[in-house]
Amino acid sequence: MRRSTTLRKRFANDKPIIEQRGPRVNERIRIREVRVIGDEGEQLGILLTEDALALARERGFDLVEVAPEARPPVCKIMDYGKYKYEIKQKKKQSAKKQHKVVLKEVRIRPKTGEHDFLVKLKRAREFLKKDHKVQVNVLFRGRERAHGDIAKHHLDRMVKELEDIAKVEQPPKFEGYRMMMVLCKK
Repeated sequence: MRRSTTLRKRFANDKPIIEQRGPRVNERIRIREVRVIGDEGEQLGILLTEDALALARERGFDLVEVAPEARPPVCKIMDYGKYKYEIKQKKKQSAKKQHKVVLKEVRIRPKTGEHDFLVKLKRAREFLKKDHKVQVNVLFRGRERAHGDIAKHHLDRMVKELEDIAKVEQPPKFEGYRMMMVLCKK
């Protein structure tokens, strides 16, 4: 029983082993011969692993396996710490360029007063200015569900007040004990 759980843990991650641990570096390269690329991109040919490692150390760099599936595997002489840092920076830059759409929610009720409605309207406007989508929910309790016309009036008024900055992405619809619609920036 114990053995199967350790196997399950070991193979739970579907990523290849190289992605999990990173490429093999220096002494972790166990194959006899490797194709070597120099630190300036020049082809150095097929060398014994210990010769390639000695050449890399002589130049003050690491021997990094870049194509393990090739025969013989391709290794490059490079500064591995700098390489890892550059990869990390590229990931960070690509994450900055992505824009994640955030759905914010504004909740009102059929009996919401005038001032409270204006506060919710102001919050929805702030969310839209920050390029977020806004889901407006009118929540009902018990017999209030019979007064869908009041909720529709609140939602129509919200759209009218925000028409300068927003458009309706999803029109009002009933879902259980709430009526909802989604607004997005024009």
